[in-house]
Amino acid sequence: MSTAVSAPGKVFLAGGYLVLDRAYTALVFALSARVHVLVHDIDTSSGVDLAEIVVQSPQFRDATWNYGYHLAEDQGGVAVIQLQGGSPAASSKNSFVETALLYALTYISSVLPKTTIKPSKVTILADNDYYSNTSSSTLPSYPRFSDFAVRLQDAHKTGLGSSAALVTAFTGAILSHYLPTSIFSLDTEEGRSKLHNLAQVAHCAAQGKVGSGFDIATAVYGTCVYRRFSPSILSSLGEPGSQGFSTRVRNIVDDTDPSVKWDTEISKNGVTIPEGMALVMCDVDCGSQTVSMVKKVLEWRKANSEDAKQLWDELQISNEILADNLRKGCMLELEEAFVAIRALIRDMSEASGVPIEPKEQTELLDAVTRDVEGVAGGVVPGAGGYDAIVLLVKDDEKTMGEINAFCKKWSEEKKGNVKLLNAKGELEGARKEDAVAYSK
Repeated sequence: MSTAVSAPGKVFLAGGYLVLDRAYTALVFALSARVHVLVHDIDTSSGVDLAEIVVQSPQFRDATWNYGYHLAEDQGGVAVIQLQGGSPAASSKNSFVETALLYALTYISSVLPKTTIKPSKVTILADNDYYSNTSSSTLPSYPRFSDFAVRLQDAHKTGLGSSAALVTAFTGAILSHYLPTSIFSLDTEEGRSKLHNLAQVAHCAAQGKVGSGFDIATAVYGTCVYRRFSPSILSSLGEPGSQGFSTRVRNIVDDTDPSVKWDTEISKNGVTIPEGMALVMCDVDCGSQTVSMVKKVLEWRKANSEDAKQLWDELQISNEILADNLRKGCMLELEEAFVAIRALIRDMSEASGVPIEPKEQTELLDAVTRDVEGVAGGVVPGAGGYDAIVLLVKDDEKTMGEINAFCKKWSEEKKGNVKLLNAKGELEGARKEDAVAYSK
């Protein structure tokens, strides 16, 4: 038996930094670039009781992790232990995979307490746009997916939300594989809610902090306007293995504890990409240290609360105007909305001393919107810095060709590496896939 689930990456079009505060919202688009997770049963000999799950990511070097698992005492959930074996890099941890597996198996054990979790093999495949460094070869058994030719820890991310897409697809695949559809199905609103809650918990735990959760919400639900959950929701969980942990995980995933209710707001109403247009990404192949940037901006906000509030309020209004203009699809008004947002972001960048829109990115955005006729505008998405920029463009061959030519010329003249990614904005979130489609 095989199960496959995919989840999209994200591009944070509007609401960077604002999303950290429940008083504000964010506009986040799903991307056609997806992370795919396949789960296969492992056949064991008659009478052999094997408690092992093997996880592999064959696009990277030394990327196989073997995990043993067993029920902890006192309803402490399922303990997951990395085993020696598999690749030479078995001593290296993959915290996102290991944490997602622990929480998923713990939830499964809480709703099917008498069921033995059978051993399985999990394969993770990422669409090519998640990483800048790809070799010229492709894996012989996975022709759709490039060989990234490096170890996972050495890969250059493009900033499309790979960890959130991974945790969401991984969690969704494990739940879909082990649970009957009467308990969990991605085709139902209840199922998507369970996946959202469990993936948020696992992703926050793996990061070692409570994030705003916009990337997980987008990976589950697709393009949306997002208002974050209260951080206090996760504080009641306690540590894995602690007494009653399994019950607390089930309650928070099923949202059945009246004292701890999810207050996330996720709206898909009216959020769209204008007909005949597309959201595209241009990778600049250097990436940003998002955590340190966020910390500095929050320190500035705390020290300058009145000025920061005025700036954030103005940004919220500008973001809402952009969302409204996306629904209307008027090119001129969209251009004006992007200009207004970027001006405010540069104000925040200068006031906080954080390179949210660095001068190199300002120069790039100004040039592409000026020199390529079909570009309505763009931003440095999310926390900013040197991640891939996002552009709203006419979705036709002429415009795409001109953007490619612009990127090539820019890279040659500026001695950088700017390229148009294949990923485009889309509306759909996590979904079950046909496992047979990956057989080649």
